Amino acid sequence: MNDAAPWIDPELVAAGRLLQSRGLVTPDRTQAPLSEVRAAVDRIGAFLGEGSVPLRGERDVSLPGPHGQVPCRLYLPDNAEKPPLIIYAHGGGFMQGSLPSWDAMLRELVRQSGVAALSVDYKLSPEHRFPVAFDEIVAVIRLAAREGSEFGIDPKRLAVGGDSAGANLALAAAVALRDGGERALDFLLLIYGCFSTDTESQSWQRFGRGAGLSQTQMRWIWETYLERPEQQRDRRAAPILANLAGLPAAHLVVGNLDPLLDDSHRLANGLTRAGVPCELKVYEGLNHGFIRYGRLIAAARRAVGDCAAALQKAFPD
Repeated sequence: MNDAAPWIDPELVAAGRLLQSRGLVTPDRTQAPLSEVRAAVDRIGAFLGEGSVPLRGERDVSLPGPHGQVPCRLYLPDNAEKPPLIIYAHGGGFMQGSLPSWDAMLRELVRQSGVAALSVDYKLSPEHRFPVAFDEIVAVIRLAAREGSEFGIDPKRLAVGGDSAGANLALAAAVALRDGGERALDFLLLIYGCFSTDTESQSWQRFGRGAGLSQTQMRWIWETYLERPEQQRDRRAAPILANLAGLPAAHLVVGNLDPLLDDSHRLANGLTRAGVPCELKVYEGLNHGFIRYGRLIAAARRAVGDCAAALQKAFPD
């Protein structure tokens, strides 16, 4: 393994300095009160989304789920008749994140792809532990397949996606639907996901020991999300343990400085071996969490454009 200092995108460095200069820093979630962590994350999300213009067809909806109502935000592309839909689960370690913080990225994805998005405000841990969030994503996909025409989308053309913890939920939901013999999904968009509970891989050891997403934080995330240690082997929590055959085609995104880099490589290799069409895009000089930084980092804008192109290819007119 090459131990030379890796190249870091200068715009990533500048973005970090800018956020610090504005006091937009996330406290250590293993130490600070959760309310403070969530509020700081939402402030950062608001800053990253400044200037984002809502879509004309954008509205909040409340959908029935197995654990009560699920708040969601629907983004419809302009001038599209019955577009395909991606059900999207945001990141945040299963314990933080909100609909407004992903507005700007999802609006851009919808504008560039012509595919509608339904952002799911699934219930967070530790107030709601595993498998509540998983159950809600599965339920929303099933609802979209059954009643999606009422939203103005084509319920026969569905994708599921997410970033980080959201990508975990998206893949786990796709596995569950496949296991149930349901053919609701055509495509997976998986952005730097945690697909296993492994925090000892080479990429974790190399990139998980400094600032950002660390091994200590990830272990705490699993302890906070799961009710019992043995659930680390549950395929709903670690979907990479599942048989991957028969899953929808997938587009994977990760930065080469991300401690979850090995998870994306392992999943891409597993999907390919299982005969599932799969593309993995690795972005140089970027770490975990970059997809919402399009306002500040050109490579993040490029990644969103690549995701939009992958969705367009999956759902040709």
